[in-house]
Amino acid sequence: MIEDQEYILLKIRKIIEEQHPDAVLVAGDIFDRTVASEEAIKLWDGFLVSLAGDHIPLFAIPGNHDSAVRVSDHSDLVDTVGIHLSGPYDGTVRKVTLEDGDGDVNIYMLPFIKPVMVRSIFPDEEINDYTDACRVAIAHMDVNTSERNVLITHQYVAGAARCDSEDIPVGGLDSVDASVFDDFDYVALGHLHGPQSAGRKEVRYCGTPLKYSFSEKAHVKSVTVVDLGPKGTVDISEIPLVPRHDMREIRGTYDELVSRENYEGTAVDDYILAVLTDENDIYDAMPRLRTVYPNLMKIRYENKRTSEMRELSDDVDVKSKSPLELFEEFYETQNNDKMSDEQREFAQKLIEAVWEG
Repeated sequence: MIEDQEYILLKIRKIIEEQHPDAVLVAGDIFDRTVASEEAIKLWDGFLVSLAGDHIPLFAIPGNHDSAVRVSDHSDLVDTVGIHLSGPYDGTVRKVTLEDGDGDVNIYMLPFIKPVMVRSIFPDEEINDYTDACRVAIAHMDVNTSERNVLITHQYVAGAARCDSEDIPVGGLDSVDASVFDDFDYVALGHLHGPQSAGRKEVRYCGTPLKYSFSEKAHVKSVTVVDLGPKGTVDISEIPLVPRHDMREIRGTYDELVSRENYEGTAVDDYILAVLTDENDIYDAMPRLRTVYPNLMKIRYENKRTSEMRELSDDVDVKSKSPLELFEEFYETQNNDKMSDEQREFAQKLIEAVWEG
């Protein structure tokens, strides 16, 4: 999706030009893996260079998918042009102070942390979970609560809504209570893909700029704009992002989906999940549908067979029933429908051929 990401970064760049922000905050993940592709790195570098060229400060932290070392590469050098990159957590948190007519704004950059990481640095602290880890890390920042403070961090705040494209630990073991962020006027969160607040409106995920799974198909992606007034005054708004290709779901029979009257005038090059309602599977459905929908990504069937889950009984008397009877029972359980006379005749011939063999 490099072309899609390049397209959306240009959209974000245009929003930045129109809004003239005092700073741009990126809360990770920047990349989707610790060793990012060459194309992804070039795209990120180009975005940083364009902001530096216009003297727009940027603050970025690594997420759980990023390599903190790679994200912060040459951070001392790029600091000189207003690009502030956080490295691995080592017990200290980078703080940069900006100033406006209402005084100082302290921006703290806390990268993704785990309890084991914080426990190794502060062995005398009681750290049992992710909430404790964040509490201890923040306690060692010496935050001056009389000033305006902004935190950029990358964690899962309890109660926020996840989606399929995110890592979901069993039992919510990675959750952080929003109360640990009470010392901050605004918290820019990374990690979750859907734009939302968590705990209070000033603790917020901006979400991803693009949709990365069909569980996100209803999301309206956006850029979050935060205006800090005097201490205690925070105004939050969103600017929608329109992608090059949307991610959406279509449904119907195969014939309906390939009917010109149904798809003509629609964005057939979107990323598509096709839900087929045919009772029988369509041979070579994926390549055939791609002649109309070139970016078809997934097919799912919804019909009698898939609408009702049925179970095989363990006490079936297999010895008293013929192979065809057993196969008929299996077919009915699998498809929630009885075999036709044609299917029964075909199955009987196959069974006889197998037995003869």
